[in-house]
Amino acid sequence: MKEEEIKKEVRESYGRIASQGGSCCFPTVSCCGSGATAEAISRQVGYSLEDIQAVPEGANLGLGCGNPLAMASIQEGETVLDLGSGAGFDCFLAARQVGPAGKVIGVDMTPEMLAKARENARKGDFPNVEFRLGEIENLPAADNSADLIISNCVINLAPDKKRVFREALRVLKPGGRVMISDLVWLREIPKALLESVEAYVACLSGAVKREEYLEALAAAGFERVRVVEENPVPFELFQGDPLGQTLIEQLKLSPEQLQAGIRSVVSVKVEAYKPEPA
Repeated sequence: MKEEEIKKEVRESYGRIASQGGSCCFPTVSCCGSGATAEAISRQVGYSLEDIQAVPEGANLGLGCGNPLAMASIQEGETVLDLGSGAGFDCFLAARQVGPAGKVIGVDMTPEMLAKARENARKGDFPNVEFRLGEIENLPAADNSADLIISNCVINLAPDKKRVFREALRVLKPGGRVMISDLVWLREIPKALLESVEAYVACLSGAVKREEYLEALAAAGFERVRVVEENPVPFELFQGDPLGQTLIEQLKLSPEQLQAGIRSVVSVKVEAYKPEPA
């Protein structure tokens, strides 16, 4: 698939999610027809009930594969940038931590998501949260303007991950940090899965091997790159779901083969820092 084709598929898929609710990384009722609820998914990947109840209704679509805020050590007054902010779930949680003196900026390339996030900010009265239309490979943010960059199960959807990391480095202040939750592969994946549009939108075939992910961050100029936490992807969230059935049918996979594929991917929290001047 060409880069623009990938972006078109992702934008259209997540536009539908914004309109209907639900996740394509971990399929839910609105996206794919059945399966776990957004709340159940969020609880399973590391959010508390308090977190879920603290955001406006409709902000949590169950799109995450982890909780990047759990170990981000956000301080009052900081500026936080969220790559692929969706309906605003992580932005609103971060806004509570930065306080009135801080600022949270969400960036998303899907107009429907952006409209939903802005409406959620209005409903929830979050004056310190701003949402901008843009691609994470070309961030609509100034150099050296953010203390922290977060992202949740989005960078795996970007065709040019190295450029995403270079942009993140540009936008961060010296000494600033990234805390990312994402999916990575532990081993090579079958070619049929790699070439599947459905698997790409489902956050599977766009992911790269763990070592490649970490090396790309270091190559962009980040230091102290490390995996803070690693967890298996809950296969039961795919089991019996129409997306899983579609992958089985189109790729001629047995349920056992699909399960083996899912077991090869893990959810990681990755931390890295922009160097300070010598």
